Amino acid sequence: WKNDTIKEIFKQAESGGVLLSSMGNPNPLPVYWDKILINASQVTNPPIDPLREPMETKVFLGKKDQKIVRDDNGKIRCELPPQLELSMPIMFSAMSYGSISYNAHESLARAAAELGIFYNTGEGGLHEDFYCYGENTIVQVASGRFGVHEEYLNAGAAIEIKMGQGAKPGIGGHLPGTKIVGDVSRTRMIPEGSDAISPAPHHDIYSIEDLAQLIYDLKNANKKARISVKLVSEAGVGTIAAGVAKAGAGVILISGYDGGTGAAPGSSIHNAGLPWELGLAETHQTLIQNNLRSKVVIEADGKMMSGRDVVIAAMLGA
Repeated sequence: WKNDTIKEIFKQAESGGVLLSSMGNPNPLPVYWDKILINASQVTNPPIDPLREPMETKVFLGKKDQKIVRDDNGKIRCELPPQLELSMPIMFSAMSYGSISYNAHESLARAAAELGIFYNTGEGGLHEDFYCYGENTIVQVASGRFGVHEEYLNAGAAIEIKMGQGAKPGIGGHLPGTKIVGDVSRTRMIPEGSDAISPAPHHDIYSIEDLAQLIYDLKNANKKARISVKLVSEAGVGTIAAGVAKAGAGVILISGYDGGTGAAPGSSIHNAGLPWELGLAETHQTLIQNNLRSKVVIEADGKMMSGRDVVIAAMLGA
């Protein structure tokens, strides 16, 4: 037994409660991303003069036609479902209001709008002051349904259903009551001082068919939004992702073990979960085998001020 583990056991025995930790895993975990080589010439033609011909980094997330379709007059038909347009293939992943401050949340929203990318609200709802950044916002629906209402669902360009989180797989969310004060309480729609506990499962989702129903309902709540589903990197995630794609999701996000969190049991952060690279590889292979794969995009910085917490979102046609 390591010394840190022994100390945690003693502290937990003395307090009688679960020891909570925030942010990411402090252990020296391998960062497989550092070993990945990205050759831009593999995805675009290299410019003849790099100083005068900048490379295009714009990315569209959404279903693409597999072939050219023309109308009766021979013109190409470009009728596509709603698309998310990013100036570069990078997004700020979910960090909820309450786990981070008002100023931090505003910084993410303003940065996303300035850069032409997207940020994710997390499971804490959305303060009305940030509705003006809706074109660059992804609103999240988690198992606790904190802050979820009609105006909230229509405030974003995309809606993400959080099925799990890599930093605490199989556990659900927990924001201590000491953080549930003022606008945080009002935005999350829960009493001040009460713990915001998201159950491990969604109590209305116990099958792919249940998930398909929620996706259908959210598409009707906001007809312009893309629907994303967040899964945890784990053995068998590819099979789950295939079901999610067939349920009508437009985006599948794979969350790894070094992701950020507002609060989670230390034992979970230190010992549970898998690298996102392994989950992505299995998801990618399974979707290809089922003819469901179409695009990949990088999503960045799962926790504040950390360049090493990178996850991948596998983009599908809805």
